[in-house]
Parts: sequence; structure tokens; C-alpha cells
Amino acid sequence: MTTAPHPLLATAHALATGLLAPHAARVDQAGVPASHLEAIRRSGLLGVSAPKEYGGAGAPDAVAREIQEILAGACCSTWFVQTQHHSPVRILAQSALPVRERLLGPLATGESLAGIAFAHVRAFPRVPVRVTAERDGWRFDGTVPWFTGWGLNDVMLLAGVTEADEVVFAFTEAREQPGLRASEPMRLAALTAARTVSLELDGLWLPDDAVVLHTPQEKFALVDRPRNTNASPAVFGVAYAALRVLEDAGESETAGALRGRLDEVRGQVYALADHPVPYERVAERLALKTRSYDLMRAATTAAVVAGGGRAMGLDGTAQRLFREGMFLLVQGQTTDVRRAHLDALAQL
Repeated sequence: MTTAPHPLLATAHALATGLLAPHAARVDQAGVPASHLEAIRRSGLLGVSAPKEYGGAGAPDAVAREIQEILAGACCSTWFVQTQHHSPVRILAQSALPVRERLLGPLATGESLAGIAFAHVRAFPRVPVRVTAERDGWRFDGTVPWFTGWGLNDVMLLAGVTEADEVVFAFTEAREQPGLRASEPMRLAALTAARTVSLELDGLWLPDDAVVLHTPQEKFALVDRPRNTNASPAVFGVAYAALRVLEDAGESETAGALRGRLDEVRGQVYALADHPVPYERVAERLALKTRSYDLMRAATTAAVVAGGGRAMGLDGTAQRLFREGMFLLVQGQTTDVRRAHLDALAQL
């Protein structure tokens, strides 16, 4: 007996084939439009992992991963904006603080779209954003190097580190306000369309009831660090999209050989992602992550090679997937991931 596919998978496929993929070349050059995010808001995909009692789907992690694959393979820029939303939802769902009741429902239903401004916390002991207790709240000072979805997100989850080496996560509106100023959108080699900016914080004050998590940095790192040892579903989404380009070019034999290896590694990666102890088998996770990168790079390179000179046009799917793959090599990168990847490359 087999289990019927989750209905949100059909929703994701419909969005990917009917909206995202047909416009991906234009989005890559012009930017992610609000209409794309509006379609995702209405679809229910933003609540895939949110509790049902708050309006979410409460779907298994395997379903959430496959949805991210589908969206990334169709339009990586749109995927990258909406994927920011899911970490705040998960953190809220695990919180017992008052902000949960205020924000989890709107985020689960797609009424609000969240972005994240906390990757810099992983740079510890370097502290790009310092937090200080002040007036029944918290003052944030420093620089957030990356914030994606500026002008598209409604709220952001911001984090910094106190002098006592505690991390404080709090929500605020994703707009300029006293103490918060955004840079001009960055011009990047890939995913410029995702509207990424840096944020200057100069005395941004947020009240206590905006806080969703306050914990020692060491304790947060124990939970957070293992997450990035697993390959992102987007890596597989982009790789499979490149194999489809290869097949359309008449190179089925090459595509088939790569697909078999990609299927095998994907299965191993996801089996470890479901392991009940996330900080175990780290070396194996990192080895599989670098192997996933290798196969994505091979698939996107093959798509460019099969396309020849035509692949160099900015409206070409192959070159866009190649650049998106380059972006995924460093997206969410930590020191451990970088070291493992470089060591693997040195053995080629």
C-alpha cells in the first residue's frame, strides 16, 4: 500500500509549471514581482510546516523538502525569497513567548510574509549585531550583511548577541524605521532578483514582547550548526531542472547517468536529514553535501555544454541554472561547510 501524495505537492507543481518556470528568465533580469509572492501566499505553501491549529498544513518534513525542490527548480529567485519565511515559522511554533500568538497565525496562513536577518549570528565569536537591554526592551546596533526580500516581506526576524553571549531573536516590520536603514539592493552574479540588501542598525529598539527566543549562544549553536551540514533541497531542484534541459537537448544518455547518481545521493541526504539526532554523523552529512554540490555542478555544466553558444544568452535556461548553482554553493555557508567543501575539491 502506498500513501497518496500530499495535496500541497500538486499545488507546488502547478505553481512551478504554470507561473514560475515560464517567467523565470524575466524574473532573473527584472526582479521577483510581488504577484509571484501573492500567488504563493494564496497557495498555502507558506504554512506547509506550520501547526494546523494556527492555519498551517502541519505537513511532514519530507513534504516541505520536496516543495522547496520544486520551487527552486522552477525559479530559484522566487524560491529564495519565500524560503526565508519558513525558519521564523518554525521558531515561532517552538516558542512559548507571547509573540507566538500574535504572529504565528498570520505567518501560517500567508497573510504575512517573513524574512530573516540572523545568519550573521553564526559568525560568533565575531558579533556583527550587538544587543543591549534597554527600557523594557532591546537595542540593536551593527550591520546585518544580508537581508533578502526587501520590499516584499512584511516582517523580519532579527537577531543579535548580548555582552553575556546570549542570542536574542525578535520580530519587527521589514521597513525603514528609526534605527534601521537599508542599503540599495545588491547587484550579484546570481539571484539579484531576490532583492537582497544590508541593514544598518543604529539604536533600533524593540519591546520585550517582540522577542521569540532568548538563549545562550552556545545552546543555540548546538541546535543550529548541524542544520547546515545537510544539503539544501534547492541543490537538487536546480540539478534536476538542469537534467531536464539536457534531456530536451537530446542528451538523454548523459542525463540518465547523472540522474541515477543524483537520485542515490538525494536519498542518502534526506535519510540523514530525518535522523533523530541532528548533530550525529556530521562527517557523513558534509561528505554527502559536497557530493551533492559536485552533481549539481556537473548537471548545470552539462546543460551549458549541450546548449553551446546559445546557452550564453541571458534568456537561456542553462546559464541561469549554472549561475543559480554557483549561488547555492555559498548560500547558508558556515566555516565547517566551507572547510569540508574545499578539502573535497582539493582531492579532485
